[in-house]
Formats: sequence, C-alpha cells, structure tokens
Amino acid sequence: MKAGIHQTLIAAAAAALFVNHAGAQTAAVSDDVVKIGVLTDMSGQFSHESGEGSVTAIKMAVEDFGGKVLGKPIQVVVADHQNKPDTASTLARRFYDVEKVDMIANLINSSIALGVSQLAKEKNRIAIINGSGSSRLTNDACTPNSIHYAYDTYALAKGTGSAMLKAGLKSWYFLTADYAFGHALEADTTAVVKSLGGEVIGSTRYPPETFDQSSFLLKAQASKAKVVALAGSGTVLVNAVKSAQEFGILKGGQELAGLLVWITDIKSMGLDLAQGLVLTNAFYWDRDDEARAWSKRFYERMKRVPHMGDAGDYSSTMHYLAAVKAAGTDEAKAVMSKMRELPINDFFAKNGRIREDGRMVHDMYVYEVKKPSESKGEWDYYKLREVIPGDQAFRPLKDSACPLVKKD
Repeated sequence: MKAGIHQTLIAAAAAALFVNHAGAQTAAVSDDVVKIGVLTDMSGQFSHESGEGSVTAIKMAVEDFGGKVLGKPIQVVVADHQNKPDTASTLARRFYDVEKVDMIANLINSSIALGVSQLAKEKNRIAIINGSGSSRLTNDACTPNSIHYAYDTYALAKGTGSAMLKAGLKSWYFLTADYAFGHALEADTTAVVKSLGGEVIGSTRYPPETFDQSSFLLKAQASKAKVVALAGSGTVLVNAVKSAQEFGILKGGQELAGLLVWITDIKSMGLDLAQGLVLTNAFYWDRDDEARAWSKRFYERMKRVPHMGDAGDYSSTMHYLAAVKAAGTDEAKAVMSKMRELPINDFFAKNGRIREDGRMVHDMYVYEVKKPSESKGEWDYYKLREVIPGDQAFRPLKDSACPLVKKD
C-alpha cells in the first residue's frame, strides 16, 4: 500500500480517534484487505526505541513488498498505547474486533506485549513482538499466535553478563525497572552470573516512570559491587548513566552494565559518557553492506540510523507478508505455520528460523562503545567483541517452560 493511504490510530485515554495521513476517507473494514496494526509508544519514554521508527520501518516493508498480497491491498494502522496496559488492551481489541487487523506489530513494553500476545491467541490473530524483551514471551507465556523476533532478556543476559564475568567482574548489584521486562532481565542475568561463579549482592527496583535515580544509584555505590547492572531501558537508563558519572561510580572502581542499550541511547549520552559500555544487540547499521544499504534508506526518512527494533520490525513484516503469500490466505494458523516453515535471510538475520515456542533464532552480537577518539563520525559508535551463534544466544528448548514445546 502506498504511503498516501496509510491510516493512523491515535489513542486517547478512553477512546481512539482515527486519522488518515493523507486526509482521504478512511477505508471501510473489509476482508479484502490485509491489515497490520502498529501498537507502540509514540510519545513516552520508549518512543525513541519504537514510535515513528517502528511505523516507518513497517511502512517501508509494505512498500517494498509492493503494497499488495494475494491481490489485496495492505493497510497499516497505528496506535499509541501510552505505556498503559489497560489502554493497550482496549486498542488491541479494537484493532482485532473493529478494524479487523490481521497482525499487531512492535508492542514495546513487555507488560503490554504479554497481554496482547494472549489476546492474539484468543482472537486467532497474530502478534509479532520486536520492541519488548521479556523472555517469558517464549517461555511460560508463549502462545501459538505470537512471535518474539529481535531480541529477548535471555540473549541480553547471556551476551553482556558472560562478557563481564569473563573479565573478572564477579559481584553484581541490580537497578531494575519494576515491570515485566525489568524482572525478566534481572532474573535471566542473575542466572548467568551465578552459573559463571559470580554473586548478586543486592538489587533495587524502581518505578519505570522514575526519571531521577539518584537515591537508587547511591545504594548501588554503597554496595561496593563490581558491576552496577541497569535492568531497564529508555530515558531512565540514559539518566542513570549520566548520574553514575556525576556520582563518581566509575572512578570508584565499579563498572556499569547496560543490559538493554539502544543506539539512540548512545546518541543521547554522547561517547564521552557512554565509552566502554558493553552491550548485546541483534543489529548494527554498520555491520555489513546489506545493513548499511537498508540503513541509508531508513536514515533518509528518519534522520537517524535504525536500531534492532526498527530492523526487526521491517524484517518481521516482510516475513509475515511472504508467509501470507505462501499460505494463500491471511488466516492466522496457516500464516503462522508458513512463518515457522520459511527461513529468514535478509540484512537483519541469516538463516533465521522461528521455533515452536515463537522465538526467532538468529545470531546476537556483543559490542563495546567506542572512545570518542576511535569514532570516525556521527553514529560510528560500536566495535564488535563477540558473535553469539543463534543456537547459543537464546534459551534452549530443553529448558523451556513453553507448553507448545514437545519434550522427549
């Protein structure tokens, strides 16, 4: 579908107002349309990791696919869930029941992703998660109608946790966002720390809307733990790194572990503050020629480079549409079957595959943030430390609590 007839759904607290980007009449709901709903954070603390970037990436995929599949036009509608699970549930139900949306995409905020994935199962529609990280989405909370695509907390913990423990940093203190994502990230990283002979001295949980972490950081500093692990994301993480520098945490011999760091976070911090941070990621714009080519197109629209959420939204949307075409229908069960059957080979992932638990398995990458003197220009932020093969990056099926996984 061409950009001029895309629709946008903007959420208000109690109701949804539909707006057509081109000002044309809103198309009537019809089964003769394949409709994708982008449910994301358009203006809150996670909007830099989702929002307009996710919408842009998904629209690019629709355009690149040709705007139609099975002879039907592809439409994109968008809603701002405002990081409120109740609002997100209302919007998702409206997407599925009223708008006849076939697939809901992005779903940043793990509490929201967990709820919507269950709703997708109830409604026999599809949910593809790129923004959120909780590994519960393919563990005990897995569904036959949802896919977790770009990354998860297990992979983040495996990459960053292992790298820091190998460097001899054995004692950890967590500053954890008090919602599903933070809880999962702390739990998964704790498991890695203990498995490699480390110890967790303590943890503090903070409300995700808290922007001043001074009191929490002082507790972490007083713990004398070698690693202060930031189990959160978005604006709060950026502020925490800035405050940690002000309090002299690094000068005192402690290290920061940003357990989920987006390249937009590095931009906000600047290399002076961010240099040396170790992070795990699914995608880097400068990784290879394919990544650079797609990233250049994305940059022309967004005036920033894409991160793993943007790249994952594009890749998963293309994979979804290819599965619709291969299945000869947009019926959820048939499409999910094809999505699991078809391999994923693009700029985002090579030989990617979707397991029965809904996990898209692909390589993950451990990076270190460059010093200012090492950077060759704007957005030249990362140097590669390690590639984690897909079969090692994500939770093994033998350890899964997903009821869809058949155990011998």
